[in-house]
Order: sequence, then structure tokens, then C-alpha cells
Amino acid sequence: MMKNWFKSGSPWIWMTAGAVSLSLISVLGLLLMIAWRGLSYFWPADIYEFKLQQGLAEHTIIGEIYEREEVPVKRLREAGLTLPDNTDEFIERLLIKTGNREFVDLDFRWVLETDIKSQAKQPGLAVFERTKNGNFYGYVDHVLIDGEKAPASQAQQVIDRAVDINEKAHDLQNDEIGAINYRLEKIRLEQRALELDNELTDKKLAEFENEIKQLNKDYQRYEKQLFKYRQAASRDAVIVKDMRGELVNIPAAQILDFHFPNDMTVLAKTGRFFVQIGKFVSDDPREANTEGGVFPAIFGTVFMVMLMAVIVTPFGVIAAIYLHEYAAKNNVTKIIRIAVINLAGVPSIVYGVFGLGFFVYMLGGSIDELFYPEAMPNPTFGTPGVIWSALTLAILTLPVVIVSTEEGMSRIPSSLRQGSLALGATKAETLWRIIIPMASPAIMTGLILAVARAAGEVAPLMLVGVVKMAPTLPLDGNFPFIHVDRKFMHLGFHIYDVGFQSPNVEAARPLVYATAFLLVTVIVALNITAIGIRNHLREKYKSLEH
Repeated sequence: MMKNWFKSGSPWIWMTAGAVSLSLISVLGLLLMIAWRGLSYFWPADIYEFKLQQGLAEHTIIGEIYEREEVPVKRLREAGLTLPDNTDEFIERLLIKTGNREFVDLDFRWVLETDIKSQAKQPGLAVFERTKNGNFYGYVDHVLIDGEKAPASQAQQVIDRAVDINEKAHDLQNDEIGAINYRLEKIRLEQRALELDNELTDKKLAEFENEIKQLNKDYQRYEKQLFKYRQAASRDAVIVKDMRGELVNIPAAQILDFHFPNDMTVLAKTGRFFVQIGKFVSDDPREANTEGGVFPAIFGTVFMVMLMAVIVTPFGVIAAIYLHEYAAKNNVTKIIRIAVINLAGVPSIVYGVFGLGFFVYMLGGSIDELFYPEAMPNPTFGTPGVIWSALTLAILTLPVVIVSTEEGMSRIPSSLRQGSLALGATKAETLWRIIIPMASPAIMTGLILAVARAAGEVAPLMLVGVVKMAPTLPLDGNFPFIHVDRKFMHLGFHIYDVGFQSPNVEAARPLVYATAFLLVTVIVALNITAIGIRNHLREKYKSLEH
């Protein structure tokens, strides 16, 4: 009976189905865990005021509970802590984020449950998000408007005014002043290029000087405006009573936002939750990437992946066409196919070393010597940048596109080729009008797999272009608008940097989950776009199959 059952093949079907189900459950469980831990980072947590009794000392701390855990009493006693004799075998301790970094050694601290004398969720407790030193917790006592004392109810008005002025100053600094600095550097390079070619005439020099004079004049005008903005933003301040019971002056120019989580309803918290997510994906990072948003990392990831897709697609398709349609069916072709498949198994860091040596030092260095001698010894393309990252990942993902395209072409019936040739079409026309359109869904499948892998790679990028903090994006308003020689930020490297290089591990942990969830979302969005294009192509060329 059992023998017949095994011979029927049913056990292997059930085992396969079980393995697939287990894999799906594991993937979904992992994604749900990342989503839960990542999204909870944005939920406005309640703020507690704790009265602590540690020995004979009593003090107050204010903060939000980040984590709870049970620890063995034996371990705490071995660490030198004095605990009552009647304590249970395990004791609960709380990780509390207290903020106010400039007044305490660490803005996170572990507190034993036995040390907590009382715990209350007091109304009126505010959380201030600041440009530096992280969050600040306390009670708003009053505000200072141009040095004059005003009621606490005007805090929102004071902060909104400062945020608005700071945004104007930020735009002025990045747009007008940034464009002037960019043009001044370009003039210096143009002048140097003419000097090297012995073509720098007095007339040209006078033109440069006149333009520099005008740019400096504009710069001074914008600089005065910038100083006015900064002076206006620093006019007001918010006075906050902290957990030490002291009044602290927080300049309004340093406050980005504030809210009262203990006084908010669920609906208000939900609104705040989405506002926090919006700020996370649209703001620049602050405080060594441990605060603020990740917009430059999102932009860098998407830009690099799209550049990689533009590079890898034609190379992969041309290679697949040659191998499938033109290459002789001999041992050399077999060896080439085996080599292409084996390339997919090479460790990605090896591609990074290759990209650094070949693209950056050899190719980039040669480009600098040929086309940018005026910038030497400072490299233009002879240094890691987004173009070299895209090229390195294009080589890394090239086998995926080649194999997928070849498989798509092999599924096209030979009768279609023969029919096209019989009607008088050349081989090139058959390829262009029949083979490639019918293989386009397979090409898109290869591209989807390439995008998924490229977006998640970090190791090779650390050698060929990605940095912790990029001052400018690869795309801006200065000609030629797309600057592929610039370094860039990447979500994968951001996770590594925040998780393993951050000076404050406890603060970074929720950010790691949030960024990981965002990276998965970006990859899914890119794949859904590619799948949509593939389905469109499949429907468009479906008639060729009949």
C-alpha cells in the first residue's frame, strides 16, 4: 500500500507543496516583522514621568518606553547591583529614551522595575524634534518673542515662523548660492583649460573677471539675505521645564517640530503617524544619519538602479542574440555559456574590486587625463561615482539578462523564423520585427531579476561610489543637470551605516527596521513597474504567436 503510494509520486508533490508553503510563510513573516518594527518607529509614543528610588537617591526622568525585557536576578547581582533578598528569579527592566542629550550622558537608559516608585502619563508633556542633539522632552513653560515673555499657547506660532524662515534660508543656500559656487568653480576650470592650451587671451581673461565680479556681487547680496533669514529665525525661543525641574531655553531656529503625544487622540496620532512617514521619505538625514529622513538615499538608490538598467539591457540582449542566433554551435560557445552562468556565482565584493580597479582607476583616470586635465590633480571621473556603481552592477547582473533573454528566444517556434525568411525578410529584419518583440517579456523578466539584485547590493558599492553622506544629489539645476561623476547615498548602505557604525545603537535600531522596510518597498515598486511593462509587451505582441 505504502509502496504504491510512494510510486504514485504523491509524497513528493506534498513535500514540494510543503516546502513552498514554508518558504512563503517565512518570507511573509520576515516582511511582517520588518514592517511592524519599522512602521512603529513613526507612531507617536506616550511620554511617561518616572519617579525613581535608587538606594537613598530619588530622581525623576521623563521619556518614552522603547523596550521591555526580563533579566535573571543572578546576572544583575553578578554585575554588582544590590537587590532585595525577596526578589523573584527574573526581574523586568525598561529601556527608556529620555532625550535631552546635552544634559545627560546617554539619551537611552535601562531602568529596573523595582526602582520605579511611580509612573504617570502626564498631560502637557511635549516632544521637540530639533536640528541637533535629538529630541527634547519637557513641559512648555512659556515662549520668548523677540526677548519678550509670551504665553505657552503661542509656541506653535513661534515654531511655524522659524521653520518657514529656515526653509527659505535652506532654499537660498542650495539654489542661488549653490549655483554661484558651481559657476565660479566652472570658470576656474575653463580658465585653467585655456591656460593649458595657451589660448588664454587678455580679452577672455577680462570676460572671466567681469563674470566673477558679477557673481561675487550677487553672492554678497544673497549672503546678506541669508544672514537676515538666520537672524530672523533666531529671534524667538521656547522655554521648557525639563526632568531636572530646570527651565531650558530652546532657540526656535533649532526646533523642527513638536507635539503633545499624551494629549492626542487615536485619530490625531494616526494623522501624526502619516506626517512622520512623509517627513522620513522627504527630508535629509541629520546627526550622522541617526535622525531625519532618507530622501537622498531613496533618490540615489532609484537613480543608480535605473542607470544600471539602461546600461545592462542593451548589452545583455545583444550578447544573448549573438549567442543564440549567430554563434556557432561548438565547444567554444558552450564554454562561453558556462562562463556566463558561472559569473552569476562570483561574490559581489569581487565585482566591487574589479570596478574600483578597472572603471575608477583605469577608465576614469584615463578620462580625466584626456578630457579634464584642467581639474588635475583633483579627479573628476577617476574617483568613485554613481556611473561606476551602475556599470559595476550592470556587469554583476549581466548573466541574469543574458540567460533570461536566451531562454525567451529559445521558446519562439522556428517556424516563425522560417516563415519570415521565406517571405523575403532578411535575418536582421526577422530579428527586429519578430524575434526581439516576442522575446521582450523574457527580457523584462531578466531586467526584473537584475533590478531586484542591484537594489539590494551593498558590498561592491562601498568601493565604487556610495558614501555615508553626499552633499549634493546626482541631479540638480546646474548644467548638464545629470552629474554621473558624483558620489551618492544608498538605502542598503544606510542600513549598514546606521546599524553598525552609529554611535548610539539604541537610537539607531528602529531606524534600521524603518529603512529596511523602505528598501523592500522601493524594490517592490521597481519590480511592479517592470512587471507592468512586461505584461503590456506580452499583450502587445501576443498576436505574433498565432
